[in-house]
Order: sequence, then C-alpha cells, then structure tokens
Amino acid sequence: MLSIKANFVKNKIIKSIDRKAKIMEIIKKSTDLQKQIIELKKSGKTIGFVPTMGALHNGHISLIKKAKEDCDIVVLSIFVNPKQFGPNEDYNKYPRVHEIDIKICEEENVDFLFLPDEKTFYDEFHLTYVEVEKLSNIHCGKSRPGHFKGVTTVVAKLFNIVLPDKAYFGKKDFQQLIIIKKMVNDLSFPIEIIGCPIVRDFDGLALSSRNKYLTDEERKIALKISQSLNKAKEAILKNEKDASMIYDLILNELNNVDGLKIDYISIVDDKFLESVKTISKNTVILIACFVGKTRLIDNLHCEEFLN
Repeated sequence: MLSIKANFVKNKIIKSIDRKAKIMEIIKKSTDLQKQIIELKKSGKTIGFVPTMGALHNGHISLIKKAKEDCDIVVLSIFVNPKQFGPNEDYNKYPRVHEIDIKICEEENVDFLFLPDEKTFYDEFHLTYVEVEKLSNIHCGKSRPGHFKGVTTVVAKLFNIVLPDKAYFGKKDFQQLIIIKKMVNDLSFPIEIIGCPIVRDFDGLALSSRNKYLTDEERKIALKISQSLNKAKEAILKNEKDASMIYDLILNELNNVDGLKIDYISIVDDKFLESVKTISKNTVILIACFVGKTRLIDNLHCEEFLN
C-alpha cells in the first residue's frame, strides 16, 4: 500500500500528465462552454477563470499559473468589451493578437479558451447592466464615466457563462478588483475573487497591454510613475505616515515631467477607496497618468511592506 505522501506525489504526477496530454479547446458560443462547464462541475471539478481582453503578457500568465495551482480546470476568456470604452477611447485600436494569444494559452495548458464574437456577445436589444454605486464613480471612474458599469456588466455575464469557483484578477487594476469583489459580495455570486500581485517588466514598468502603444521615448517617461511610487515607499518605510506629505512627494516627482500628464493621485483605504490622512498597511496609493496619448495606471498597496 502506498503511503499518503507517495499517493500525493503519484496523484500530482498523474494530474501533470493529464494537463500536458489535454488539448486546449477553443469555444466561441456561450451555450457550448456553459454546457461543458456544468458537466465538469457535476463530476466534482473546480473551475478557475481568468477574464482578459487579450494581448496577453506575463501578468496574465501569472494569473493562469495561479489558477492552475488552485483549480482542476482553467478557463481563459478574450473579449474586448465595447461597454467599458468611452466614445473617444481606444476600443477600435485596442490590440487584438489572437494567434499569439492562442499560442500562449496552449503553452500554459489552459483547458478552455473562450473567444466570443465581439459583434454578437451582446444582442442588439441588450438592456441590462450591473453597476456598483459609489465605488464606480471615483478615481478612474471619474475620469472614464461609465467604464466600470461596462466592466461589471461583462464580468457578471462571463461569470454566468463560465460558472467559476474562483476568478483571478491582477492588482494593477486595483479599483476594478475592489469593485468586482463588492459586486460578487452584494449579488451573492458563489465565486472567490483572487487578487494577484502586479507583475512588472525588468525596468519596473507595470505590465499592461496598452504598453504596446508607447514609443521608446514614452516608455522612458512612463518609468517615472513606478519610480515615484518607489520613492513614496522609501519615505513610508522611514516612518513618514502623513498622507499629504506622500502626496506632495509623488506630485513633485511627476508634475514637471515632459510628456507626462497626471490624471490623478489618490491615497485611499483599500476597502472603500476613500481618502485617508494617515498611512497604514490598509492604504493604497493610486496613480493614473497620460504618457503621450496613452493612459497608464499603477499603485502601491502598503500591506505588501508594512506590518
């Protein structure tokens, strides 16, 4: 008889072999995916879900890897959601590189890739929306009216199709993460929302699909954002807990950078995203800036380095 430890190792090897042997299935119809997920859940499989808009990078890959660690089945969706783009935003030019994305998903052993048709995902008579009040109209929501209404609507729709046990979101979009957690709690979705750490490039720039828009010179300018957050972190670790002082430090770092325009700097709590006067481990610093025509966001969550 195998020991408990031997059984564990054996099962882990079998699971690894099964994953490598399984060919990723690409599904375009919502009903086809939903039927397969229902059958998998009947057999006791746990479903991990990574919703994306494509142009996958190492940040997305980190979400896939975490979902694979936690769940039996991993579903990734790629859908450039028109409902979350304003009339003058980059919906039409948002990078769509499905062939590259498909290869990445295959290499990462995603089980199901959901590729709904952008033109038919919402029918012409779509009238139903989901909106988290208050949280959706501040910070990025103030700069992008209706954006989070579009985000929560598409995520709720995807949750109803995929029926995940756990869903994975990057902490770079911190406000989005908090809003989705609130939606799931308020509407009693039986889903655990997992926030995963920001993934940065070698130079500290937070990974984003929109980084593709940056010229080489703009990329150098964009580094000022993460550098300002690092200086804020250094000051906080030296016991500067006055939020106004940290705000001024970041403002001074970014205010006179040629080619960079501050959208907002907010120092808030990590639950309701309301302004705070004193830095604590529950504080998050949110930044949004335009570098050229590209809008970039980044943040620093103090719980990562404060006890």
